[in-house]
Amino acid sequence: MTRFDFAAQRLFVDTPLGAGANVSLNRDQTNYLLNVLRLETGARILAFNGRDGEWLARLEVARKRDAALCVETLDRAQTLPGNIHLLFAPLKHTRLDYMVQKAVEMGVSRLAPVLTRRTQVHRLNLDRMRSNCVEAAEQCGVLCLPEIVEPITLEKVASTWPGSRQLIFCDEDAPVSDPIGALRLRESVANSSLAVLIGPEGGFDPAERASLMAIPGSLAISLGPRILRADTAAVAALALVQAALGDWRGQLG
Repeated sequence: MTRFDFAAQRLFVDTPLGAGANVSLNRDQTNYLLNVLRLETGARILAFNGRDGEWLARLEVARKRDAALCVETLDRAQTLPGNIHLLFAPLKHTRLDYMVQKAVEMGVSRLAPVLTRRTQVHRLNLDRMRSNCVEAAEQCGVLCLPEIVEPITLEKVASTWPGSRQLIFCDEDAPVSDPIGALRLRESVANSSLAVLIGPEGGFDPAERASLMAIPGSLAISLGPRILRADTAAVAALALVQAALGDWRGQLG
């Protein structure tokens, strides 16, 4: 398992990183480092951008509201993105924030909102989703930020699903009640391209369920005897999939 310093201050910057680069910080970043953390010139920061790895940088303060990072040495090489996409029916703000943050921690490489017939939230703030991705990545040592895509209808998902990616969707009416057993039967797709779909409150309607089952290789799984909120279901499903088929294999036990 990769080891890193949890006590070090990490900062996401959306600019190229390399030895000798000078990175100007925006107002929020400057305020956080200078006024919240009360760092001074010379403080060491770990900077990453999701592309060039993680770099040790030195904080340079010109004025009270003007700061930059002087990039020095590579601390960790860039890792590859995970192989799991998360598709989900949109949620209200607080619950969506939680789900997005946990998805980043769980290694999801793409976040895809899906509009179903029972979806209750139809407007999403994608910038807020990205901010939550950045926050989770900064706090948990993650080097890759997931791609965030525009909402798409479930009908479009079902009709255009790529055969190269295995779809696992959570359904309280799944014919197999043992999710671990069901996933273990898919041993041949371990560590391949996967996607997890979390439906809306109230579940999928019969027509939607039929369209998902019709996707070649799709698998419906139950998440146990209790009703889970969608944000909880996402975390539970991702944990199961990572343990049975994803990059947790060989790390447990």
